[in-house]
Amino acid sequence: MRRLALLAILLLAGASLAAAVQAAGQGLSDDGGAEWRVEQPQPPAPPPGVPGSSTPIGLGRVGDIEFWAPNRGALITAGNGSTIPAGVWLYNGHDWRELAKVCGATDGRIAWAGPDEFWTISDGRPGQAAEALGGEPPLQDNTLCHFAPPPNDPEGPLEVVASYAEPAFQSNSYQVMHAAACLTADDCWFAGQPLPAPQIGAFELHWNGSSIAAEPYLPEGHPVYDISPFEGSLYESLALSPADLVLKRSLELPALLRGGAGAAGFEAEPAPPLYGAREFPYALNYLHLSTDPSPGAPEEEALWGAAGPQIPAPEKSAPAGVTVVRDSKLQYLSAQGVYVKEGVPRWTQVLGPETKPSGLERFPEDVVTSIAAEPGTDSAWLALDGEGDSQSPRPTAHAVMARVSADGTISDELSLPGEGDPYGPKGAVEKLVCPAAHDCWMVTDQGWLLHLSPLGENTLEEDTDPVFAGGLITSRPTDESLPQVPSDAPPADDSGLEEAPPLQTDAGVETTSENHFDTVAVPLLSHVRSRLVHGTTLMLSFHLAVKARVRLLAKRRRDLVASSPMQVLKAGDRSIQLRLHRRRWPTKLELQTHALAPLPTRSTREAGTNTVSTSLAFPNALGTPGLEPSL
Repeated sequence: MRRLALLAILLLAGASLAAAVQAAGQGLSDDGGAEWRVEQPQPPAPPPGVPGSSTPIGLGRVGDIEFWAPNRGALITAGNGSTIPAGVWLYNGHDWRELAKVCGATDGRIAWAGPDEFWTISDGRPGQAAEALGGEPPLQDNTLCHFAPPPNDPEGPLEVVASYAEPAFQSNSYQVMHAAACLTADDCWFAGQPLPAPQIGAFELHWNGSSIAAEPYLPEGHPVYDISPFEGSLYESLALSPADLVLKRSLELPALLRGGAGAAGFEAEPAPPLYGAREFPYALNYLHLSTDPSPGAPEEEALWGAAGPQIPAPEKSAPAGVTVVRDSKLQYLSAQGVYVKEGVPRWTQVLGPETKPSGLERFPEDVVTSIAAEPGTDSAWLALDGEGDSQSPRPTAHAVMARVSADGTISDELSLPGEGDPYGPKGAVEKLVCPAAHDCWMVTDQGWLLHLSPLGENTLEEDTDPVFAGGLITSRPTDESLPQVPSDAPPADDSGLEEAPPLQTDAGVETTSENHFDTVAVPLLSHVRSRLVHGTTLMLSFHLAVKARVRLLAKRRRDLVASSPMQVLKAGDRSIQLRLHRRRWPTKLELQTHALAPLPTRSTREAGTNTVSTSLAFPNALGTPGLEPSL
């Protein structure tokens, strides 16, 4: 119906039938002569002796696709059976190729930190011991991989220079991460799900150029689903839930965005114009974010956000519809004629409950899956999916998109691939990204790639940087905090040898054929709990494996607001009390520890065995500034 409506408009305007079909099917209005077409990479070469296939196949679920430049991009996939391993692929301006068969992810993310390095949110590796009650360690999207040239060879081929993870079932365990972004090579953020009870806060990690540190955002604990750079800061998008305590305690609209990331962390942002009358805040899903960068003209930079209704819709709420908002200093100046002061919201509603037609009227049965600002065009591509199909994806679904201008005009509404395409429909749009004007990529939920580019010969220069010219990456460094995985391969035939040769494990660590379980140190700290006494006194209890020096610090962002004296505590169950001040309520706790005796060790054969943890990474939230603290 959408294509027919657009076709009718063009015919009434006097366009020929051929031109109308082309504009409706390919979206050639104001696109610089570009069109969308399938551009699927060939599968990896099969093992020796196995015949290959010239027919492209889906790459599996692609969690993310990001570009440093139009001819330098990367994507992360969960893989597709034995043909497409989970891993990372690279684009050089002409072709996609498999870069790594490690660090793949169920629903991973990619964050470029510089022209020659990027990070991935990846799945964990098997090998950790099960929980005491038999629960398997979670592995989905809860580790990090750092891709860069070798430290001793800045011009050498790309490799995984570091891998980060924490043992499962601990207070400092990594949670599922949904978002990643870098401002510089020394300032990257990763965020995702709320911390497990009784802890309260959103899980976040910060890379400062030399180490990864936990920086949980307190106290709300809304999950973070997207991060995007804008005007020299990072902006986080949050998902709201009717179960959120902050929503129940506040009469104001909750913030859906946080900005200002860096060494000082994030701050809540004023709410953009999102909601209609009697529409609950949590009736709208989180904002998908995309920035239109303008390095030469910062006042022209714009941040786009797009959200659709939550499925299922909350009871008693007015229905939410597709909503698109935009923040731009240039747009604000054009509309108001005056310069805006820092901190004053500049958001405008491009499509939503206040526009004519509203987002609900324009897309009555759709949800938003992605948005991509098209640089230099004052427009963004919006990816849509049916409410039913979003819950149960169909391989035969079409990829539905619309181009939205800053003034709310929808110039294209497409259903791809078009009729006659040799590959046919391959699922709904999962991710969109536009590295340049009239140069965009779309990935379907079945792992197929479509490329918006000019017709005819590829005009992009092939990326020949030697950093990206290496072979397939097949190894991932060990995670220092995790026990190593013994090899599944049978032991070498050592008959006739005086000493069995060492085996190489999958992680690259030598062991012997008889050593099937490693010995690891037990955590210095365990069973960490906190509670408030008389409203302002924090009582932190924990178990020490050995005698240790301990001090508890409370910080409000960078400032130290309270601390306990350094004290020596014996092994066993111990506690520390700390008096807090309501006007200087902390946002983070740090428990400094130093073991004064060797830590006992256990074999990884024992259930629940993990490695040393000497810091309280994720303290309980202490309440909301200005409100009575509660746990």
